[in-house]
Amino acid sequence: MAVDTELAKKLIHHCHLLTENAEAHRSEHSLEVQLPFIYYLKQNFKFVPISVGTVGYATLERLGKGIAETIKELGEDILVIASSDMNHYEADDITRIKDRKAIDRILALDPKGLYDVIRAESITMCGYGPTIAMLWGTMPVRTGHAELIKYATSGDVTGDKKEVVGYAGIAIT
Repeated sequence: MAVDTELAKKLIHHCHLLTENAEAHRSEHSLEVQLPFIYYLKQNFKFVPISVGTVGYATLERLGKGIAETIKELGEDILVIASSDMNHYEADDITRIKDRKAIDRILALDPKGLYDVIRAESITMCGYGPTIAMLWGTMPVRTGHAELIKYATSGDVTGDKKEVVGYAGIAIT
């Protein structure tokens, strides 16, 4: 699968916070999970991976706005994917409450609200940064519709409800 170098250059142009850094992706495993699903839907595509560390809200907003500027400049349909587990390693009932608070902010298309609730509720959603950037990045081109496709915890599969990880599939159009 090929990296879209032209798109990557445009993203870097619109968001000077981005740099080319292969090392940032060496230990990151979300691409290994996402790419087979995308390939199943469309075999011929290019992509640009962006790895986002733990940074402040203003940086995530700037990244998202750079993505939005790039999408507007290209005028093409671009799929933006943010990958994250939800809350980690708490009891199932606690995780479901915490995850619902984060999911509600995503469904409301509210990046600042998501950031605030994660911090206020100590939600251990590892990919909140990419999710916030995605919410900002798709703002100018989306219809305003977000849908929870599926929610579950690892306890639904293993039966162990003592320490679970939450998972949510959300589509934004």
